[in-house]
Amino acid sequence: MRQRLLAALALVGALFAASSASAADDASTAPVELALSYTSDIAATIAGGADSKTRYLGNVDLIADADLDRLANWRGARAHIYVLGNFGKRPNDSAGTLEGVDNIEVGKQAVRLFEAWIEQDIGGSRLLAGLYDLNSEFYANDSASLLIAPPFGIGSELAATGPSGPSIFPTTALAVRLRMPFGGGKGYLQLAAFNARASTWGDKGGIDTSFDDGLLLIGEAGRVIGPARLSAGIWSFTRKQDDLFALDPQGNPARRKVWGAYGLAEARISGTDDGPHLDGFLRGGASEGRTTPFSWAAHGGFLYAPVWAGREESALSFGLHYARTSTPFRAATRAAGDAPARGEFGLELTYADRIARFLLVQPDIQIIRKTGGLAHAPTAVVTTLRITMEMPPLFR
Repeated sequence: MRQRLLAALALVGALFAASSASAADDASTAPVELALSYTSDIAATIAGGADSKTRYLGNVDLIADADLDRLANWRGARAHIYVLGNFGKRPNDSAGTLEGVDNIEVGKQAVRLFEAWIEQDIGGSRLLAGLYDLNSEFYANDSASLLIAPPFGIGSELAATGPSGPSIFPTTALAVRLRMPFGGGKGYLQLAAFNARASTWGDKGGIDTSFDDGLLLIGEAGRVIGPARLSAGIWSFTRKQDDLFALDPQGNPARRKVWGAYGLAEARISGTDDGPHLDGFLRGGASEGRTTPFSWAAHGGFLYAPVWAGREESALSFGLHYARTSTPFRAATRAAGDAPARGEFGLELTYADRIARFLLVQPDIQIIRKTGGLAHAPTAVVTTLRITMEMPPLFR
């Protein structure tokens, strides 16, 4: 496994070095761009948690993007390789939430090949194949991107599905995606098929190529209408998944069809890109509610930037998230002797600013009620200091 990871890193380096023969020092002519960043979080549950220990966790992103037309005369094609490293503690061990409190927290520390795909232009459409992050284009909106809580990345009702989770951070799956524009570029339709079992280099077993668990199929359509962007998606697994709460006559988990739908809206409320502006977003999704603890989820919030004149990368964001627990989950909780809540609710306030060319600092606070889906759970308060160091993109 280690040799394969080294091979992935070598492939990134090979793309970077192979283009040196046609080297250029600016993005307009460079066929390969290499970017490296390191994010560290210092987090503590200062109230309502199992403990108040400070936990440190880190995330390394190494990304190479190649224009294959310039690099290898492959017209209309591009390649993307993304190596991801995660280590450190788990803040949610203290907070005890269903949805999580930190979007770089992982269950297992590892260096992984997160993405490796090739995309080809076909007329006005784009076809992609390889290891691919579903949430990079599906169930995603820019105005929620500053927030640290995981539900603002992808809804929990989808994130919790699948035999090993869907193809999202930190583990992806082999996929094919087709994206087609319409309405003069104001609208789009995108369709994708993923291996239902997410597994990549860095995970036990490496990249899953058996497809024994079937596929995750997803489609999303969206359109820009004035200052707003509206989109909606549907998804389904081709094979049934284990019911978390019911058994068949043989005493094995019952098997259920797994499906869901979601919608997103975001809009410029005031201002322009050239000055201070306020963006807002609303999102919601629902699933069948038998194979995860959730039946539906909703999120909303605002992003204001820049906050200060002369500090163009200062930004302030506020978000609310709610995950409705399913009826079977509440019944199982009650049977275990606990009082279930109808859902888990959280709010987050965060501010980010670049204090040096290579350094961003982001203090963050979250308040989560009914943690773990329990009616009498104490309200958790989680504080985080995020520090991100970025290497300026290199071009060759």
